[in-house]
Amino acid sequence: MSNTFKSRLSEEIQQEMHDSVEEKVSVFEGLIKRVLSGGKFSSLRAVSYLPFMLFVFFLTVVYIANRHYTENTVRHIDRVANEVKVLSWEYKTLQADLMLKSTQSEIASKVDALGLKVLVEPPVKIRVNKSKKK
Repeated sequence: MSNTFKSRLSEEIQQEMHDSVEEKVSVFEGLIKRVLSGGKFSSLRAVSYLPFMLFVFFLTVVYIANRHYTENTVRHIDRVANEVKVLSWEYKTLQADLMLKSTQSEIASKVDALGLKVLVEPPVKIRVNKSKKK
């Protein structure tokens, strides 16, 4: 199967495209040769940048570790917040049950099985005369 797009282009346009591609390749090859030949980038210069690169690497490691620590802390905070919610609901439920169980009618029904009755008349005050001495 032939390339129909290429056959539609004139030879001049094809030649211009070919020249631009070759020019880009030659620029790239020149850059590679300059880097590897020791022009601006020599091995001595690379060694002189080594402390800075190690410092940047150290900062990167610290940044990543800090990010992990922060994410774990946020997860822990969410876990504790959910636990606090659950405990709060449990507290409110127990408090409502206690309030219900401490009403007079509930207490009267519970102690009725023991034979205790609710007083209908007020209690009688007992007075002792202090005038008699023994």
